[in-house]
Amino acid sequence: MGSLLYGSTGVEITFDDRALAHLQIVITAKLRRHESFVFSWTNSVERGSGRSVIWLDASSTLMYRYSGSRQPMINREWIEQLTRSANSPGGLFFTPEPGAGPATDA
Repeated sequence: MGSLLYGSTGVEITFDDRALAHLQIVITAKLRRHESFVFSWTNSVERGSGRSVIWLDASSTLMYRYSGSRQPMINREWIEQLTRSANSPGGLFFTPEPGAGPATDA
């Protein structure tokens, strides 16, 4: 399980390493263009269910921490799906890899 640490307080959002790698690509592309957006995901039952949302902009403090040392294979279709979401008025909403299970954090 990997983690996205957000803000100076280090809010920790967990995703599997494969999902985190795809999110890193999409988030980094948006922030490089100085595009601000919201990022939301569905919480697991262990985390209280519901949905969480954070605001991301070029000044956001982010750290991607992976549990494994290998870069996963990148699924272009998933990148395109996440990018379309990130460019929508509602912002980036984490969805599972096409053909995978439900979208929740661990």
